Amino acid sequence: MSSLVITYYPYFQPSAAAAGVMCALFGIGFLVSTYQTIRYKAWIWFVMLLAMLMETVGYGARIASANHVTNRNLYIIQFCLIILAPVLMAGIIYVAFGRIVFHVVPPEARTVKLLWVPARWLTPIFVGFDIFALFLQLVGAVIISGTQLTTPNAASKLHTGKNIALAGVSTQIGAFGLFTIIAARFHFTSRRFAADLERRFHAVPGDKFVTLEGSERKFKPRWRTLLYAINFSCAMIIIRSIYREIDFSMGKQGYTQKHEWVVYVFDAIPMILLVIVYTIIPPGAYVSMGFRQRSKKTDQQLPPPSSAIDTEAYGMDSMPHQQ
Repeated sequence: MSSLVITYYPYFQPSAAAAGVMCALFGIGFLVSTYQTIRYKAWIWFVMLLAMLMETVGYGARIASANHVTNRNLYIIQFCLIILAPVLMAGIIYVAFGRIVFHVVPPEARTVKLLWVPARWLTPIFVGFDIFALFLQLVGAVIISGTQLTTPNAASKLHTGKNIALAGVSTQIGAFGLFTIIAARFHFTSRRFAADLERRFHAVPGDKFVTLEGSERKFKPRWRTLLYAINFSCAMIIIRSIYREIDFSMGKQGYTQKHEWVVYVFDAIPMILLVIVYTIIPPGAYVSMGFRQRSKKTDQQLPPPSSAIDTEAYGMDSMPHQQ
């Protein structure tokens, strides 16, 4: 009597070649971004580097798992890392957007009317939701990946894991969906601040960078390029999150888990496109991505907005807002 061969993949034999391509692409993105992070001293961007490394190791483990489909540990490693890496990517995008706001918008104009949330709480609020979503997806992914059909109470465990993972993805979609709307809206409202910001630029002789009044830090002046990158990356993460919502809800017997091409089209490709965009447009070249935000003291030293721009243009009411 032949022994029963257990595979953790519904399609039995995953593609080692496809996993190899994604592993190489994420690995190259990680190396390029590491160089850029050091060059621009964008230390907080290490969160994105960690996410890229997780994708690289995840697809590396998937190569090994494709050749050892009965190995439980390899399956769990690749599944969890690929699931969780985009959550970290979403978190650092919140931070990058917050840095754009503080780079572009004068202190007195950072109002709830402009951003829908208090500027100083913009990043903490959304990162908080991201951490919560990360925790739920981690728990759900561990339960799902560690359960096979022969496990006692397998159906109950898979159902529990699915529901927890769904709650995590739903939290991410809700928070990131709202953030995407805020970022897209800011893409248009931020134009009112462009002229005043550009007046505070000082060109660096013989260089394509500029400095900002009150600081010796060099930046590329075309900050809206980074805003385009953030809006594009928002779209990629939304696509990936909606796919994962459908994937978890359908379960192991659903179409998305029985056909390997789906995970590459709706998860791997959007995430590698996001990585490519940020290697072409590194945030540290356009805004400060150090561990600390620019201080209030520095903000207060900056000149007030030009009188040609009234308070209504800044999204402010006739009465001053308390920060």
